[in-house]
Formats: sequence, C-alpha cells, structure tokens
Amino acid sequence: MGRVYQMFFGAYDYGVQLDLFQFTAAAGIPVAVHGFGMFPYTEIGDGNDQIISLSLLRGSSGTTSGSGGFVPGPGLPPYQPSDSAASFAFLSRNTTLMTGGTITTLRAWVWDFRVPFYKYFTPETRPIIAGSERMVLRMGSAPASVLQQVGYVIAEELA
Repeated sequence: MGRVYQMFFGAYDYGVQLDLFQFTAAAGIPVAVHGFGMFPYTEIGDGNDQIISLSLLRGSSGTTSGSGGFVPGPGLPPYQPSDSAASFAFLSRNTTLMTGGTITTLRAWVWDFRVPFYKYFTPETRPIIAGSERMVLRMGSAPASVLQQVGYVIAEELA
C-alpha cells in the first residue's frame, strides 16, 4: 500500500457550478481515490431541497487546472506519521472548472443535498490518475439556491 491522505473541505457558501475537489498527480506518481463524503451544512428547508448531479472526471496531462478554489493547509499530512507529505496538489471548490485536453467521465451520481453522500470504492474499482493527470468531482450545474457543505476525500499515492 502507498501513502494514504485525507483532505477536508470546510463549510462554504456556493451558488455556482463547482469542481468540488481536484487532484493533480505529481509526475510519475499515480493517485487512487479510496472514497469521499459530503454533508449538508446549511439550514434544512424547501429552498435547500435540491438534487445535484455529480461527475468524477479524469483530465489528461494537457488539461488546464481550475481556479478560484481553496488550498487546504498546512500541507497534506499522511495517515501514517512515518510517511512524507503528499506530492500531489489538492484544491477544493474551484469556481473556474478544469478544461481542455482530454476529459473522461469515470463515474456519475445524483445527490439529494439534504442527506450525506458517501462513496467508497473497492480496491479493484478505485479511480486512478496517472502522473501529471487531474481528477475532479464536478457538480453538473449551479444549485438553485446558495448551499453550504463540508466534506472529505481519501486518496493514496501509488508510487
């Protein structure tokens, strides 16, 4: 097993389409996603009763990174204290989406925003990006009203 990391994205008000998280793998070091979870962090009510489409996308090394997001800090500490910090880059809540190059849809889901959304992959179905590739979890469209959520992603460097 490689080095495993957990990244958090905290409460954030958004009313636009987002790349909820983005990995950019370091050259020569593939990254596998073990799973992620997202949770509503907003008042429950009819205005926040929304169904949101989600897509997990892989971008070739020719894609352009999204921007306008948040870089968690300090660093990305590993689960195991003897492991080094992550060599991949992680961003959350990009308001400018990943574009260009070759973008492939790996998975797609629909999320009822009122309930937590968990997705864990079995070892043989974990989405993997090669060195210098990107992976994003994208909202299919802007929400109908401003929402807040928190979440996390668990990923592993495979080299």
